[in-house]
Amino acid sequence: MSVEERVAIVGAGPVGLLSALGLAQAGIPVVVIEHASEIIASPRAIVYHWSVLEGLNRLGLLEEALDVGFAKQDYTYLDFATGEKINYSLDVLDGRTPFPFNLHLGQNLLAEIALRRLQQFPHAEVRWGVTMRDLMQDGSGVTLSVDGPEGPSKLRAGWVIGADGATSNVRRALHLEFDGITWPKRFIAANVRHDFSKHGYARTTFLIHPTHGAIIVKLDKDDLWRCTYSEPLDLPEESIAERMTAYFDVILPGARDIEVVAFAPYRMHQRAAERFRVGRVLLAGDAAHATNPSGAYGLTSGLFDAFALYEALAAVVRGDVEDSILDRYAEERRRIFLEVVSPAAVDNKRIIFDTADPEQHEANLIRLRRLTDKEVLLDRLMLTVRMRSEARPQ
Repeated sequence: MSVEERVAIVGAGPVGLLSALGLAQAGIPVVVIEHASEIIASPRAIVYHWSVLEGLNRLGLLEEALDVGFAKQDYTYLDFATGEKINYSLDVLDGRTPFPFNLHLGQNLLAEIALRRLQQFPHAEVRWGVTMRDLMQDGSGVTLSVDGPEGPSKLRAGWVIGADGATSNVRRALHLEFDGITWPKRFIAANVRHDFSKHGYARTTFLIHPTHGAIIVKLDKDDLWRCTYSEPLDLPEESIAERMTAYFDVILPGARDIEVVAFAPYRMHQRAAERFRVGRVLLAGDAAHATNPSGAYGLTSGLFDAFALYEALAAVVRGDVEDSILDRYAEERRRIFLEVVSPAAVDNKRIIFDTADPEQHEANLIRLRRLTDKEVLLDRLMLTVRMRSEARPQ
């Protein structure tokens, strides 16, 4: 295939690398550029809903991902003030899907697995330390202006996928608005080596409280856990570590063997690009849409973007379908984010973190208690199925 049939992908996170792998497996030449010098290992997404596992399996990644991470069925909402626990399990999915569980695995580890597979293809390339500065389109392709270890250069491709995160250079080069809101709090994701289960926490606990609310998740088969919590924005960022010690004193009373392995502060958004396609350039993942992490719907929707996009784009490059299927991708993925993904994430955030109103808090607990009804729970779990895309080549 010619350079005009090559796909350039900006961003080597899971969405970018899975898109690249899907294209490479379809025989499409692909080049991935990433501004970092290696896969970023800071605390990020960790939970993959059961409904995306079929897509990981199609790419040949699921077996290794389960070996490195672990399958998970049991979840708990814990009201910190009263100690009430509301437990539910994905075992209601048994017999309905070949993968009736969620996968817990750091997104950097999934990216590493995908990268190893991608490197097996001679027509696939990953360039590290390369930053996209601008792009120009014409009738047959896209020219990227990039800065790399050897200085400025041009990169030519027939198509471009922007998978370079919420601060996407690709989206900015397209002059697209990123409409929505930014939540007025700072969120902190901390990887902590300590056995949270000694304090009564399940392997995934949604800790409900207006001040101490958190999402607590076991990360691996040892004792590495993730705790994501929030704090007021006016507190100085440079003293997060000191306040973190005080926070853990509250939620882990009496603990003395807490090792904070890594932490990352960040802002949370509910935003979507005004369009996910401009000519020969397409957006996916956080470059297209950003959501708060409550419910783990952000990367889930990003992976559904990747699954839909690599299939559609491969068919277009091969000449099997008209490129109008890419309009379907762009329109459907944006609609699903706005109508399904973002509202679900906002709802879960409010249940966990925004609980100062006693009446609303009790109403939320009543809803959660209904999860003990299998039909109610099944309907809740099917939410992520509605995050899938139908924009696939026939």
